[in-house]
Amino acid sequence: MLVHGFTDFAYGWRGVAERLAPHARVIAPDLRGHGDSDRIGAGGYYHFFDYVADLDDVIAQLVPGRFVLAGHSMGGTVATYWAGTRPERPAALALLEGLGPPDLAGGDGPARTAQWIAQWRTTAHAPKVMPTVDVAAARLRAKDPLLDEALARELAEHGTRRVEGGVVWKHDPLHLTMGPYPYRLDTAIKYWTRITCPVLMVDGADSRLNLPIEERAARRAHFADHRHVILERCGHAIPRHQPARLAELLGELATQAVPGR
Repeated sequence: MLVHGFTDFAYGWRGVAERLAPHARVIAPDLRGHGDSDRIGAGGYYHFFDYVADLDDVIAQLVPGRFVLAGHSMGGTVATYWAGTRPERPAALALLEGLGPPDLAGGDGPARTAQWIAQWRTTAHAPKVMPTVDVAAARLRAKDPLLDEALARELAEHGTRRVEGGVVWKHDPLHLTMGPYPYRLDTAIKYWTRITCPVLMVDGADSRLNLPIEERAARRAHFADHRHVILERCGHAIPRHQPARLAELLGELATQAVPGR
């Protein structure tokens, strides 16, 4: 099971999934409000644990036994919350720069609530229109210098939909608002310490969106059984930058964790 990150979508795993598919069943869902999944209705919001409940439902419907769960970035946080809630289900876990954002404990309260309400009220579900897919691809490359031109174009084609005047990203722009509840490290640790399966943790050597080295090491220490790997020539978008090496690592993890699969 491959879980994508924030404002990404399942197709972003294509290079990894195609390499794993000859050896195992591969499932890559679009999280709610991302890719081709439905958006939340009028008056609703994307509370973080909605993703966890959705993942639990997908797994209940499609995965009868134990399996390997991989999460990239925000998808890694979703995966750890789920694995800590259902520690008996995963045979192994892979976190690709998925140990969460900086701790924001103390960042809640009336000011944050007021800001959330203001953004929620004023943010339209209709996203900004880009004139062409090429413009969308250029925006992807501007944010990710390691993304080659051909893959950027492919991701832009699959990650947008046509509207009057051009194309828009498939994810709901409501995701870009600040949620009412800040990320709390003390809460995350309660889930991490319940995870008993082997955990593979992968970082990109050239990532510009990761936590400081010391903070990553401190967070890894809360997992009972973990292995840490750093991939060279790789930024935060690990499934895009090093799909072959990542597929190899996930295949090895599956072989070790699910004998006779």
